[in-house]
Amino acid sequence: QVQLVESGGGLVQAGESLRLSCTASGRTFSINDMGWNRWYRQAPGKQRELVGSISSGGTTYYADSVKGRFTISRDSAKNTVYLQMSSLKPEDTAVYYCNAGRIVGLGNEDYWGQGTQVTVSS
Repeated sequence: QVQLVESGGGLVQAGESLRLSCTASGRTFSINDMGWNRWYRQAPGKQRELVGSISSGGTTYYADSVKGRFTISRDSAKNTVYLQMSSLKPEDTAVYYCNAGRIVGLGNEDYWGQGTQVTVSS
């Protein structure tokens, strides 16, 4: 059984920083074997949106709303993906989810964490 566990959420003031972690565990799961590692967020009353991703080759992507403020990285030795968030804004308030997956044959493996709350006060 593969598990992704997020941590690092909390309540901060606008302009401050937080670092979220997503640690994978279970059988022989390795984040390096995943085609993608992504961070999503969902604010109250809104659809889940992609925040950013890092590919198996290390290519990163960021949504325009977070570009220049958020950074995704990973530590293979710890089987952990990070989301470093800086210059936080109230509109960054959401539940943040990590997602990992890869294409397998005609389908794909897709794993999700349980989410961690980030609240940014003005």
